[in-house]
Amino acid sequence: MLTRRLLLRAVPIALLLVALVPSALVGRSARASVSNPIKHVVVIDMENHSFDNVLGLLCISDARCNGANSGVISTGKTIPLSIASDIPPNIAHNNGPQVVAVDGGKMDHFDLISGCGAPKYACLSQYKPTQIPNLAALVRGFALSDSTFQLDLAASWGGHLELVTSTIDGFTGDNPVNPARGVKAGPGWGCDSGRRAAWQSVPGAKVQLVPSCIPMQNGSGAYTKTPVKWVPTLMDEMYSAGLSFSIDAGDPPSGTAGFQSSGYQWAICPTFADCLDTPEHNDLHLASQVITDATHGTLPPVSLVTPDFAHSQHNGRSMLVGDNWLGSVVSALEKGPEWLSTAIFITYDDCGCFYDHVTPPSSAYGPRVPMVIVSPYAVAGDTDHTTATQAGILAYIEHTFGLPALGTTDASAYDFSNMFNYSQTPLIPVQMRQSPVPLSSILNAQPPDPNDPT
Repeated sequence: MLTRRLLLRAVPIALLLVALVPSALVGRSARASVSNPIKHVVVIDMENHSFDNVLGLLCISDARCNGANSGVISTGKTIPLSIASDIPPNIAHNNGPQVVAVDGGKMDHFDLISGCGAPKYACLSQYKPTQIPNLAALVRGFALSDSTFQLDLAASWGGHLELVTSTIDGFTGDNPVNPARGVKAGPGWGCDSGRRAAWQSVPGAKVQLVPSCIPMQNGSGAYTKTPVKWVPTLMDEMYSAGLSFSIDAGDPPSGTAGFQSSGYQWAICPTFADCLDTPEHNDLHLASQVITDATHGTLPPVSLVTPDFAHSQHNGRSMLVGDNWLGSVVSALEKGPEWLSTAIFITYDDCGCFYDHVTPPSSAYGPRVPMVIVSPYAVAGDTDHTTATQAGILAYIEHTFGLPALGTTDASAYDFSNMFNYSQTPLIPVQMRQSPVPLSSILNAQPPDPNDPT
């Protein structure tokens, strides 16, 4: 009888405790108890835009996330962010300019980097949601992180490198430069390019130019001996676990060297001799492969997708053209037979380097970049304010497929788990659209730069 009375008394107390616990915490605890239904992770890595540049105005108009429509310049003056043109201007954004722009966390020297300055302050600009309608619709229909930062102050090559390793392996992250004298140039930027990239033996050491290549474990793979050490990749992990993957980026045009409009310069595989010179290379495809796989229900567990140059939203290329391409990829995934087991991560490899007002939480990190999660199990309309980096994508993949961490960075990275609710009724797709591109954007689009330093 005493036991029964204690239980009866305990019930109201328990209910009271539940009432006092924030509903978000209860929801997240419940989410953790449900098995993960995701069998396919698709990562779409677009080119060269900061968070405020792409989503700042949406955040303000929707009163949903941390965005700004003004910025501080080097004089201490606050100026409004202008409305960006459809073709983004060429702004320097390799390691040195990013360090200048961030200014030790003050975020007030963007106007001092090449391509940005007075009187137009081209890098202090941003897009209206109507200029990027598909991305805006996905943000509003699914989940958004407004606290995801570049893992390093690195340009595109470094950003793609660490997307599958969570380390920059001593490189500064700057894009590779021309080959040394007497070395034949090959396609792209990786081990088969003959190009060189800036590297340091330890932070603060003298910077030297070495092959833009992560060698095999035995040191082979680069065109000459290199001090760079082998590091394991996500692709290695997947193969060891018997899991397939696809790198959907671009193939080198036959007989063409240097910058590849096909997107081969951003392909992840050629940076690693472990991928380029092994059967892993068979999983490198054109960017369009993701649409084929989605349509036919043949998605591998992981697809790493980077666009070709024309659809990349890179400086000099139309944002709307890129948004149309993004919409076509997501639409294929939404309409495909594997939608109910898919998670899509949409992000940008680096800042571009367009203005962002939020100080990175570490001096090693770069500015904020967009991070949108599209999935039937994304928390619709949710904004996750948890501090994260792009290493969190790697952590999510590892946790989803039971893979070990590659290193300490991904082992400790926040994996965006708060942006998912596996127990919810699956979300229906958000309609994508193909918008007409102004003739001016077609005529003014800039061709690829063979020695693009950004």
